[in-house]
Amino acid sequence: MTSAGNHNDTLLAFREQHVPRGILTAHPVVAARAQGTELWDVDGKRYLDFVGGIGVLNTGHNHPKVVEAVRRQVGEISHASFQVVAYNSYLQVCARLNKLIGGDEHYKSVLFTSGAEAVENAIKIARSYTNRPGVISFRGGFHGRTLLGVTLTGFGTPYKQNFGPFPSDIFHAPYPNAFRGVTTEKALQGLEEVFATDIAPDRVAAIIIEPVQGDGGFLPAPVEFMQALRALCTRHGIVLICDEIQVGFGRTGTLFGFQHSGIQPDLVTTAKSLAGGLPLSGVVGRAEIMDAPTPGGLGGTYGGNAVACAAALAVLDLFEEEDLLGQGERLATQLRSGLLDLQKSHPRIGEVRGLGFMLAIEIVADDEAKTPDATLAQKIIDEARAAGLLVIKCGVHRNVIRFLAPLTTTDAQLAEALQALKTALVKAGA
Repeated sequence: MTSAGNHNDTLLAFREQHVPRGILTAHPVVAARAQGTELWDVDGKRYLDFVGGIGVLNTGHNHPKVVEAVRRQVGEISHASFQVVAYNSYLQVCARLNKLIGGDEHYKSVLFTSGAEAVENAIKIARSYTNRPGVISFRGGFHGRTLLGVTLTGFGTPYKQNFGPFPSDIFHAPYPNAFRGVTTEKALQGLEEVFATDIAPDRVAAIIIEPVQGDGGFLPAPVEFMQALRALCTRHGIVLICDEIQVGFGRTGTLFGFQHSGIQPDLVTTAKSLAGGLPLSGVVGRAEIMDAPTPGGLGGTYGGNAVACAAALAVLDLFEEEDLLGQGERLATQLRSGLLDLQKSHPRIGEVRGLGFMLAIEIVADDEAKTPDATLAQKIIDEARAAGLLVIKCGVHRNVIRFLAPLTTTDAQLAEALQALKTALVKAGA
């Protein structure tokens, strides 16, 4: 299926024949190549990619330094499995993550392949350390598509479907959302209600939270909520896990989202932009907690693949050498200003929210309750694609449009994207 005549529509029909409907492709686009923030389909149409592999490409598509690191590593060793022999790139990634997250404290890391795999292992580690069964996550949180991952995930459609029965001893608490009237105080009261009615705190191994909910709608956890959660976990001997899989690596203006609140988590899960497009994830945490599982209890054939580790080291170098955090903050100011300007003339944008360059708009109905309007959100997404901009939705009601452009996006590209979004809002009737 590679001849000149087999373009976008033909390949989409081919996809329909050979790929199950359960894996959704958000846009009817077949990509041919990409560079930086730009992507071209097989018919040569150019798009601004403000999805970035769903928050994977903070350094952009095919960054030359990442590409070179991958090429070099493939020529040396592509795979050996760290469970069989050690290799330096794995060790160096762990050492750097330990320093970036743990600072001067003794932290250790273990590497895996996907974000869901990191979450699963973080729960295993927490349970091993505490010898407790319970785990609390939050409504609207997203933690992966494995059976445990969807159980931890705090909304039903489309993730839970008829996939149960689900693992036991998982409980959900409310997550702050000022736009919908859930204050920090109410969220903390909800958590105490879980302790009172579902599971006593001395039976809880871990509380897992996204410092900014990703798929749940780009909702930042207030600083006071994160600090209260840290104090509560310390008081009850509960392992606090920060899921930084989408939030991490500069998306919010700091390298990790938890750093905005001045707390120190016990465990951190990371993936997505860690390796610039290659599959790599990890659990990073306090050494005494990480050492709880006995030898052989952690692992995975491809976990910490040598090529992915080489890419990760290149990504970490880029953050140090090219001031990507500074670039992201400058872009964040420009994007937030542009979105707020659009909100003034398009009242169906109920809220502009997020942290740093992790921004989104919530699309609502024209009523007093600001009812979520998923249909209009999809129309805007479709019109944006027609105008050359790729974005995707999120939120429990799928009415939030999120922006995940690379931190390497240029000012001109961002201005072009805002113009495309404006066109889409007008054509969609927002």
